[in-house]
Amino acid sequence: MYKILANTIFLGKDVLFLPECHSSNDKALELIRSGKANEGTIVICNHQTQGKGQRGNTWEALPGQNLTFSVVLKPDFLDVSEQFFLNMVISNSIRRMLQDYLPDLKVKWPNDLVVPDRGKIGGVLIENIVNSSAWEFAVVGIGLNINQRDFLNKNATSLSLITGGHYELEELLKLLVAHLEQGYISLKKGKMEEVRKEYLSHLFLKDRWETFTESEIEFDGKIVGVSQDGKLQIMLKDGSERFFGLKEITFPNL
Repeated sequence: MYKILANTIFLGKDVLFLPECHSSNDKALELIRSGKANEGTIVICNHQTQGKGQRGNTWEALPGQNLTFSVVLKPDFLDVSEQFFLNMVISNSIRRMLQDYLPDLKVKWPNDLVVPDRGKIGGVLIENIVNSSAWEFAVVGIGLNINQRDFLNKNATSLSLITGGHYELEELLKLLVAHLEQGYISLKKGKMEEVRKEYLSHLFLKDRWETFTESEIEFDGKIVGVSQDGKLQIMLKDGSERFFGLKEITFPNL
């Protein structure tokens, strides 16, 4: 299961499959620190016992029913201040792979994959190794709910729940890794504005007036963009704009 991928140039030429682990990101970081990981190394974990999500949350995934893996990248062609472009291109690539199955799929800032009125189907957690002057490695952890049909979290859903189908995980992984590599190469070629435009064109709740929450205080606003450093740009009713970082704002329910 999960052989070396033949449909890519460098992603997935080194694949480590683990029946069980705490977190594929943790294992990938361990490989980097011990000098055993190259750019393109993929760590796949069949059952993550302590899978990580954004905001310190855990990722709920039953064994053998979903895609839970991490990719090692070396985005040293980007400045440290441009980290969010990697976030955007990864989110774009996942959405592209799934759009044939889920045409309504959106990216919820910063990097969740959601189907409006159905729930969250996936997410990304990027952990970086940065030295004083350069970006050394990025570990891109991806979790996608594929065949799981029961969730404790009422806002979670899966490809199977939405479409009614059952999917071969290895085939979806091959498709996804090919999209990830194509997106990453486009970023490496400097197509940053194209990456940004694609991300914004599929951003959940963009240009819609909604009620958000900041420090338990609700306010009405409209998402209008994302700053260079990845902060969410929201227009208020009085025409002014504010920028919010991770953990500073809560979205309305899906």
